[in-house]
Amino acid sequence: MDQATGRAQDARSVPVCYRHPDRETGIRCTRCERPICPECMVSASVGFQCPDCVRGGSGTGHPPAAAQPRTLAGGTMTADPRLVTKVLIGLNLAAFLVQQAVGNRFTNQFELIGQASYQLFGPVEGVAEGQYYRLLTSMFLHGSFIHILFNMLSLWWIGGPLEAALGRARYLALYFVSGLAGSALSYLLTEPNKAVVGASGAIFGLFGATAVLLRRLNYDMRPVIALLVINLIFTFSPGFNIAWQAHIGGLVAGVVTGYAMIHAPRSNRALIQYGTCALVLVVVVVLTVIRTAQLT
Repeated sequence: MDQATGRAQDARSVPVCYRHPDRETGIRCTRCERPICPECMVSASVGFQCPDCVRGGSGTGHPPAAAQPRTLAGGTMTADPRLVTKVLIGLNLAAFLVQQAVGNRFTNQFELIGQASYQLFGPVEGVAEGQYYRLLTSMFLHGSFIHILFNMLSLWWIGGPLEAALGRARYLALYFVSGLAGSALSYLLTEPNKAVVGASGAIFGLFGATAVLLRRLNYDMRPVIALLVINLIFTFSPGFNIAWQAHIGGLVAGVVTGYAMIHAPRSNRALIQYGTCALVLVVVVVLTVIRTAQLT
């Protein structure tokens, strides 16, 4: 009688799988210590873990994001590495279609202009009059079919691979920082009544960052350098009416920001990358304030 009672107590003391109560097991999850059967065991770096802990973490005690594959610059790899580039192209094309449908009435409201009046005895408009949004909106406007065609082809060829290398957030930050730097330098150095439109400042920023990336990877830089030189020749050639200030401003910002994105040490990578973006934006603000003070 005593022996039978002891065997029953021993049976009750054997743990059972928390997901399969009918299965006895001597294995416990190394994280939550719940008993798990062979069907529920998931191999980890040390021991086994239960399915719930694996779903809630990386299997190493870190959050799930820590195990996600990363780009060279630390961005998250995605299924469609060109999604942001496609969206940017779509926005530029949509804005150009509105320009064609509405005409100058739309373009005049959003192009980059320092200080001017569009009508005789009309109101004075421009960035100097507090319309700072023009620094951003002008990046999505274009002056002709040829203008937008070349810009969008360049954005697709250069932007797509760069987005894949940087990740979406860093790529988007680079694009807008470069574009705003180009707008700010245009605002500072062009005549106040001269309108500037185009995504060229942002695209030249992508050119600069691509050169930094190719240098980092020890790839052949001659194709991108040749393409950049050709664009610069067109930029400074008379008769093309190109705002070289936007190109140079975007290029310099792209090289600086791209270097921070690609060469930042892993330990404090995000701080250096986005801190550099913030510093470039501070320069944009300073240039804007200086020019506004000159015109008012």
